[in-house]
Amino acid sequence: MSAFIGKYADELIKNAKYIATPGKSILAADESTGTIGKRLSSINVENIESNRQALRELLFTSPNALAYLSGVILFEETLYQKTTDGKPFVDVLQENNIVPGIKVDKGTVDIAGTNGETTTQGFDSLAIRCQQYYKAGARFAKWRAVLKIGPTEPSELSIQQNAQGLARYAIICQENGLVPIVEPEILTDGNHHIMKCAAVTETVLAAVYKALNDHHVLLEGTLLKPNMVIPSSDSPKVAAEVIAEYTVTALRRTVPPAVPGIVLLSGGQSEEEATLNLNAMNKLEVLKPWTLSFSFGRALQQSTLKTWAGKKENVSKAQEIFLGRCKSNSEATLGKYSGGSGGELASESLYVKGYKY
Repeated sequence: MSAFIGKYADELIKNAKYIATPGKSILAADESTGTIGKRLSSINVENIESNRQALRELLFTSPNALAYLSGVILFEETLYQKTTDGKPFVDVLQENNIVPGIKVDKGTVDIAGTNGETTTQGFDSLAIRCQQYYKAGARFAKWRAVLKIGPTEPSELSIQQNAQGLARYAIICQENGLVPIVEPEILTDGNHHIMKCAAVTETVLAAVYKALNDHHVLLEGTLLKPNMVIPSSDSPKVAAEVIAEYTVTALRRTVPPAVPGIVLLSGGQSEEEATLNLNAMNKLEVLKPWTLSFSFGRALQQSTLKTWAGKKENVSKAQEIFLGRCKSNSEATLGKYSGGSGGELASESLYVKGYKY
């Protein structure tokens, strides 16, 4: 452990453990201005600050929904926004026992000499930004690394660049009081089999934890946000039980028990698919030394967004939909979700090729 983490160690461990509370997890509401613009345009709503604020307020003031969440990841703009009544969003979340988090990366750039593989940028002034975010009330952070599967991908260069980047980000966060969510996402683009995804996931996670160890990151004060092990977007679908078996096996082989929680990403699956897969993982009768939960963006918001459609008169109905998704996923973290909530909207694919935030 870095000597500089010292003063924050207990707080980091406490916050990471709280976010990993069984039955609760994370809403990812950290879409960049460009990404949320695409979401808003899908419902013919203009991408202006007041509309972005309105969507986030709808989510954060949704009656009873926050009881199923332990953390919310915010974009920098959102960290400083307020409700229409003038209350800072951070205060709204904290009053509901939600830990505010913050996206700190600045997106991906190509690694020269590779076939379109990427690394993540955002190290410039990261420590100073973390200090500012901590003062504003954030207590955890997120940084997304993106890898892809191809004939020769991910390359060793890509794996190492992204593992080292995640580790460097993690230690900078911890030295400034923020629990780092470590997110190495392997995209579903391509036509590979689930076994290929499993092998790549294990290789990448092993490299990530080696790098975290080398950088003296306090694992008890971190969370992991990995992809589920699923076949590619162009391959036939498989049962939730198969996905659960491959995913949990990959995680058991690579993620140390010191990590308090694994919050899986949905990766463009439909809302219902993501929930059913998470539920199947928690029903598996094998030793899981960490909480297995979710950090969903699209898979919590999509049907809510479509129901809202930017109209004030639809807010309460949209909040009901959001509550339903949060409750379903809470049940899935306990292996108690029976399926079928959300209807047709929840079953729509959310896949976007080469997805960028």
